[in-house]
Amino acid sequence: MAEAQLQQFLEKVRQLNAFVALSEADPGLRQALRDCGDHHQVVALARSRGFEIGRRWGEAPPGEGPAADAGEGGASLVRSPCPADGEEVTTVLLQTPQLRLERIHSCNARSPEGFWYDQSEHEWVLLLQGSARLQFADEAEPRALACGEALLISAGRWHRLLASDPPPGTIWLALFWPAPPAH
Repeated sequence: MAEAQLQQFLEKVRQLNAFVALSEADPGLRQALRDCGDHHQVVALARSRGFEIGRRWGEAPPGEGPAADAGEGGASLVRSPCPADGEEVTTVLLQTPQLRLERIHSCNARSPEGFWYDQSEHEWVLLLQGSARLQFADEAEPRALACGEALLISAGRWHRLLASDPPPGTIWLALFWPAPPAH
């Protein structure tokens, strides 16, 4: 672990410890914490009290990192404005007759009720930032994906997005290629 990453980790632990100490001393905050339904609500509650505990491992603070230095012609796969709540923004990064590479940035997005993707292409996805929950029609339990995890979705396999993260959102790298013709 580089020294900068170690310091980032230790600062997050200090922030968490201070937030815990405050919640133990303040019954109202303790109840508000108890009422949180997920990680994102806890992060928002902590932020409302001046604690920054939400930054993920290896994530640079806003205004720092590769995008801040990219300059003209530079691009970052993980730094961009978050889409509107419930929306996704798709950018085609590369396209040939054999494949298409897309960057998908989603914010609190989900598939409409009753909607299932049924694609004619294979899709391999990698989460570059955030987390998501997917449901496959042929599986009883949803799948949770975290940053750095990948998944292959075969052509014709019905699936839907149950949830993506609130700001700064979930960023996907998606590679699509045609399925061979059925015989």
